[in-house]
Amino acid sequence: MQNPKIKPLTLNIAYSVIKSKRIESIDVLRGLVMIIMAIDHTRDFFHSDAFRYSPTDLSQTSVVLFFTRWITHFCAPVFVFLAGISAYLYGSRRSKKELAFFLFTRGVWLVLAELFIVGLEQTFNPHYHYFNLQVIWATGLSMIALSAIIYLDRRLILMLGVLLIAAHNLLDTVHVPGTGLPSFLWSLLHEPGYYTFDGFSFNVRYPVLPWIGIMATGYCFGSLFASGYDPEKRRITLLSVGFGAVALFILLRLVNLYGDAAHWSLQKNGVYTFLSFLNVTKYPPSLLYVLMTLGPALIFLALATC
Repeated sequence: MQNPKIKPLTLNIAYSVIKSKRIESIDVLRGLVMIIMAIDHTRDFFHSDAFRYSPTDLSQTSVVLFFTRWITHFCAPVFVFLAGISAYLYGSRRSKKELAFFLFTRGVWLVLAELFIVGLEQTFNPHYHYFNLQVIWATGLSMIALSAIIYLDRRLILMLGVLLIAAHNLLDTVHVPGTGLPSFLWSLLHEPGYYTFDGFSFNVRYPVLPWIGIMATGYCFGSLFASGYDPEKRRITLLSVGFGAVALFILLRLVNLYGDAAHWSLQKNGVYTFLSFLNVTKYPPSLLYVLMTLGPALIFLALATC
């Protein structure tokens, strides 16, 4: 006769195995930025001047209001970076072809969701005359790009990712004049803009070049979380890169020559000068923006990872 305790014990073991496949530090960081993101999505309901000026406009904002916006800068880059890590972990149990198919189809779905689901929620207009190209769209295109990039050697992927993050600010002085297709295509890659074609309007908020770099870099960091990787080595690597990113942010920001089109400047007092120092560019995410946000995120992963 079958022992009635065997089945519950088997289920408990199976549950433990399934649970062990989750990396809690990644889940905790993802959950944390989701909570932070709620601030950005609710602030306007409590900020009476939300439609008059930006919370980062130092000529009008308060310190508290500034930080309700600044803290949300961590959300998009952390989400995209973690998506890259998750892509690596997903692909570690599958073939490159299976991973590429998953990334491509998931990316297409996210692009369509941004255009036709989020777009309808924002406009309540089923005729779809207006498309707001934001973070979901950029994440989708980054996944589509990563579906091809994964076939490269991992060292080349890391080099490409870092290059897109670190060097795209060299393009800040490049502008494609006009409102035609060439200007629109350049906007999709690097420079935000608003375009109208035959009655259809496109508000490009998230140019994709740096976001592709962030996701590709995250994909390479995924190897640190692979099964069997030495936890202490992972912790040291994450701490070293995280603190290095923060130090590089401070150094480049002090020099005030490269890494962000918006230079910091002396303000009416020391506190607002500090806010100016932190007030980096998100659209598109500058090198300093990425260093300022992903550096602490890597430190958090190092300290939260067992």
